[in-house]
Amino acid sequence: MLSHRSLWEGIDALAQRHGHSVSALAKIAGLDATAFNVSKRVSKDGRERWPSTESIAKVLEATGETMDSFLAGGTFLQMGGNTNRGPQTVPLLGLAQAGVGGFFDSAGFPAGQGWDEVSLPSPDDPGLYALEIQGDSMLPLYREGDRVVVSPTEQVRRGDRVVVKTREGEVMAKILFRQSAKQIELHSLNPAYEPRIINTRDIEWIARIIWASQ
Repeated sequence: MLSHRSLWEGIDALAQRHGHSVSALAKIAGLDATAFNVSKRVSKDGRERWPSTESIAKVLEATGETMDSFLAGGTFLQMGGNTNRGPQTVPLLGLAQAGVGGFFDSAGFPAGQGWDEVSLPSPDDPGLYALEIQGDSMLPLYREGDRVVVSPTEQVRRGDRVVVKTREGEVMAKILFRQSAKQIELHSLNPAYEPRIINTRDIEWIARIIWASQ
């Protein structure tokens, strides 16, 4: 039986098989780039939205797929199959552009042309994990209870938001202000906290914060 979930998962699987994000799939089918985004699948009041038959027909024509393979792809995802999932993306727009008409529908969902894309952290990235912020040293950026996604494989540079673990077992979220062969200087955003200067030999590891959930 067709369901809301099976149709959307069929679109996801179709995009993955052809090496596209759902936004790219929409574009090659001649649709709005945001047509298949996750934000379009549920309305603000929690009601499920269905992809239109016209949009499904266009992506099948653009990819040369059949309805049978389309629906089988969705079933395969539900069974936990590996479809070589590509990077997941969300629409991206500058704040200055956002104030201009035409980029949002009446419910506040992305619409129209001119959107870029930004990749979300992938759970397939090696070593990716999340930490919950405690304390107020990074206010107003991070509040107590906010969650940050950390990648130990990303290159760390001056000015990055990082998580640092000392050899004494202290773990802290800070701004990497300066780093040399002998020491690092860490800053908090909250002016009530003084900068921390720590000898490099006392640092166990430094990992870059790449995402935050607030």
